[in-house]
Amino acid sequence: MAKTGIHPDYHTIKVVMTNGTEYFTRSTLGKEGDTLNLDIDPTTHPAWTGGSQQMLDRGGRVSRFNSRFAAIGSLGKK
Repeated sequence: MAKTGIHPDYHTIKVVMTNGTEYFTRSTLGKEGDTLNLDIDPTTHPAWTGGSQQMLDRGGRVSRFNSRFAAIGSLGKK
């Protein structure tokens, strides 16, 4: 006996990578035809690039983090 209503709704979405390339995949995210814009992907993430590239600071998140926690790095220094 098969159970009904327990499986997620898979549909096609468009994924846009940081360099602008696009591909379509099936996902449970959003609804049919939605777009997922990636901030980090295999072309920019240090885990895949060997750490040679810098992360893009979208919306100033990295800058806000660095300014908020800058004092922690200097606590042990005299």
